[in-house]
Amino acid sequence: MSEKHHGAQVEVLHDHHEAGHGSFKGYLTGFILSVVLTAIPFWLVMGDVFDSTRVTAFVVMAFAAVQIVVHMVYFLHMNTKSEGGWNMLALIFTVVILIITIAGSLWVMYHLNTNMMPAMQHDMSQMP
Repeated sequence: MSEKHHGAQVEVLHDHHEAGHGSFKGYLTGFILSVVLTAIPFWLVMGDVFDSTRVTAFVVMAFAAVQIVVHMVYFLHMNTKSEGGWNMLALIFTVVILIITIAGSLWVMYHLNTNMMPAMQHDMSQMP
């Protein structure tokens, strides 16, 4: 089966899975957000704003997580449309694996310390 196109213009549509390139305004917005999200935790730590170091650490980690999202959106142009959604799916998978790894490691370290210490104290009490 052959078709003849006499003078007809054939337009080939390509299925692009690329993320759009950023604009100057987008890069400037990302830069300003990054500076602010760096300056606030710096001030929190250097100014001794919170009494508890744990609270300070959790707030700084929250700012770090927000800054990761800012970098991914404004500089890496990751969204649900880039690469047909596969970038976002890969990111979600990575985050799930990271959370499982960190939570599992902390759980093991906590229980290792709890389970090892009583045996060591028992052994120490029998020493002369």
